[in-house]
Amino acid sequence: MKENYYITSDGTLVRHENTVYFENKDSETGEIKKRAIPINKIYSIYAYGRLSLSSGVIDFLAKNHIPIHYFNYYGFYEGSFYPRETLISGDVTVQQAAHYLDFEKRSYLAKSFVEGGSKNILRNLKYYSKDEKIPILEPYIETIHKELKRLPEAKTIPEIMNVEGRIRNTYYSAFDEIVSDDYHIVKRTRMPPENKMNTLISFGNSVLYSTILTEIYNTQANPTISFLHEPFARRFSFCLDVSEIFKPIIVDRVILKLVNKNMLDNNCFSGNLGDMLLSEKGKKIFLEAYNEKLDTTIQHRNLNRKVSYKTLIRLEIYKLIKHFLDEKEYQPLVMWW
Repeated sequence: MKENYYITSDGTLVRHENTVYFENKDSETGEIKKRAIPINKIYSIYAYGRLSLSSGVIDFLAKNHIPIHYFNYYGFYEGSFYPRETLISGDVTVQQAAHYLDFEKRSYLAKSFVEGGSKNILRNLKYYSKDEKIPILEPYIETIHKELKRLPEAKTIPEIMNVEGRIRNTYYSAFDEIVSDDYHIVKRTRMPPENKMNTLISFGNSVLYSTILTEIYNTQANPTISFLHEPFARRFSFCLDVSEIFKPIIVDRVILKLVNKNMLDNNCFSGNLGDMLLSEKGKKIFLEAYNEKLDTTIQHRNLNRKVSYKTLIRLEIYKLIKHFLDEKEYQPLVMWW
């Protein structure tokens, strides 16, 4: 099984014949370290350090259909080297665009993303409400249920987005009941994230965005045509739509595991309150837990076999393609496990 490959330090990718190496300087000795990258075992590359590479490396990665996702100093997604698409389908692109242009069809999908994401949020809160050590979460759950009832009444995309925003604000307020004082979110901040929890959420959401982009690349869907989020230039906004479903399932569960099991310490963060980010140590711990979550398998209730969380993302995109082609109406993934 192919896996994601994470680079958390500065360095250079070089190619020698049919092998790609990552070279970087040892911070203690100053010596140049060189290690081979098992291209035949890699699904995609995530670069969190300053990464240089030659046209020969790019050509080799393209032939092997391996995208590289770049992240900046704060861990925010910057861009991708996106190999030439091989699964192009004019029919799927036309039908996906038609669903965007028809407001009724667009509204259905936009509401579906909010509904699916919100129900997964509720699954998380109900899971933690069973813990006797955690204060009562019922008021937050009730508020989200009330907001969900308003969703069918939303008549414009901004109104749908407002429902989603209120639900997520309520959810993040509930986070403060689940985690220790040191990880209280207080309020959601992004650029820059102001505290530990905001740093973890921003970092995790950026990783998920690029993971979904890789999965879309391996299907016939178009990553730029979206429904809940506006399809602006220079961004793969369809990834943002799909991420609404998977942020509670993958990112939030990884974060809560790391925090509640005390897997992070102060050395995992750098900067000060008001301007904080993950250190290299923190990135490594987070990415290890994230990759472990992607590879975790569950018994799929419809396919009657075990599938990984990463496969669930691909299956969700296939469901959307079938919806675009009017083969089967889309129903968002809601955790049953």
